[in-house]
Amino acid sequence: MASGRHPSYNPAVLSTPKRSDDDDLDKFHEECALFGIYGTSDAAAHSALGLHALQHRGQEASGIVTFDGRHFHNHRAAGLVGDIFGAQSVMEKLVGYSAIGHNRYATTGGSSDRNIQPIFADFDFGGLALAHNGNLTNAYLLRKELVRIGCLFQSTTDTEVINHLIARSNYSTVVDRLIDALGRVKGAYSLLLLTNEALIGVRDPMGVRPLVIGKLDDAWIFTSESCALDIIGARFVRDVEPGEIVIADGNGLRSIRPFAKQQRRFCVFEHIYFARPDSKVEGIGVYDARKRIGMELAKESPVDADVVVPVPDSGVPAAIGYAAQSGLPFELGIIRNHYVGRTFIEPADHIRHLGVRLKHNANRAHIEGKRVILVDDSIVRGTTSMKIVEMVRNAGAKEVHMRIAAPPTTDPCFYGIDTPDKDKLLASRYDVAGMAKFIGVDSLAFVSIDGLYRAMGLPGRDAASPAFCDACFTGDYPIDLDDALGVEDRQLSLLVESA
Repeated sequence: MASGRHPSYNPAVLSTPKRSDDDDLDKFHEECALFGIYGTSDAAAHSALGLHALQHRGQEASGIVTFDGRHFHNHRAAGLVGDIFGAQSVMEKLVGYSAIGHNRYATTGGSSDRNIQPIFADFDFGGLALAHNGNLTNAYLLRKELVRIGCLFQSTTDTEVINHLIARSNYSTVVDRLIDALGRVKGAYSLLLLTNEALIGVRDPMGVRPLVIGKLDDAWIFTSESCALDIIGARFVRDVEPGEIVIADGNGLRSIRPFAKQQRRFCVFEHIYFARPDSKVEGIGVYDARKRIGMELAKESPVDADVVVPVPDSGVPAAIGYAAQSGLPFELGIIRNHYVGRTFIEPADHIRHLGVRLKHNANRAHIEGKRVILVDDSIVRGTTSMKIVEMVRNAGAKEVHMRIAAPPTTDPCFYGIDTPDKDKLLASRYDVAGMAKFIGVDSLAFVSIDGLYRAMGLPGRDAASPAFCDACFTGDYPIDLDDALGVEDRQLSLLVESA
């Protein structure tokens, strides 16, 4: 595998459809969520609950496929889990003792109904439903090759490439075909597959994307985060290991490791922002990790101030850690409105100038006349930070300092996270002083890359062998970016759909 930024990589090639709302563009968006269960009579209901717990990982669409011993049943739609699976009439049709579900945030292929997962196909060995979290970095080149030899694609997702590779494999068993297919793909992925006989979970050889194993009575569960186990009363068993294929079937659970062992490179942004605070990923409690990042930030970048205020909600744990380490009071100086959706703000052009105030409001009593430290998880484009700083100043803050619980985000992600192109990232355009001026703060500081690693229980970042994928901070891409090397003429579909 190549390591480091390729000199000719072209971020625009892999860019995805962006939202028209500026505030939506100013956060990293998580890739997708997976939930699968084998061996229970109400597999669909458990899957819907699990996907509800994982709603933060994808809010565009959701789907569930079940198997009842004879037939597969499927329901997929755009929208939130509660809206899609809240009707009894829908759930009654999803019969079966095994199921896989998927929440989607489009990172490859755009937003349209035909890209909603799990995808399904009939093979000579039976049916196969497939759900994917992550991004394949050679999917376009593989797709081009497959189309040339006659494969017909029904979607524009990279996930369907895996399906076609499985179909064309000369091996007989599903698992052997899967191994054969994955031997050709590059990228970051966690996969769930549902067949007539089994539920299968897979992680890429570097373990960039998460996947955990749980148990509920006699049923086995694979899911993206442990919080999805908690909601149904299941117990956490362990993480699926990088490069591991785990099969749950009538004989129980078995595991194979068919791929060469590689350096583990779990996505460090899961700890900073993506995972739910009550989850445990890769053996680390997310909430505690974020508090420790805040403590490291306070050690590295103290400032004379009166109060520590989080930018809700993702900045809260780090702000608690910063306040504890600095000895300053912690206050909810900004209150977030959780009930504002994209559908409300997009059509109303005449109220767009209200901007961030639709989602956040200053708690003036705890800000006015004070020197305020704002703690947030990251700065992407900087537009939201600028609006929040302006709002806090308008509420009477004497000074506004910002502390960020991540290093500067200088490079886009190609491994399943929707990020702006490099030239839209504030940290790729300005140094820290320039960023501070842009967002209008009295001072700005980021946790160092070594401080981030210390918060994860390590002495610092080993440049020769980093423990995490941190390419968005370092430009050190651990997996080859085959599709990003100057491919300018890609056109995945002639069919234009409204999404």
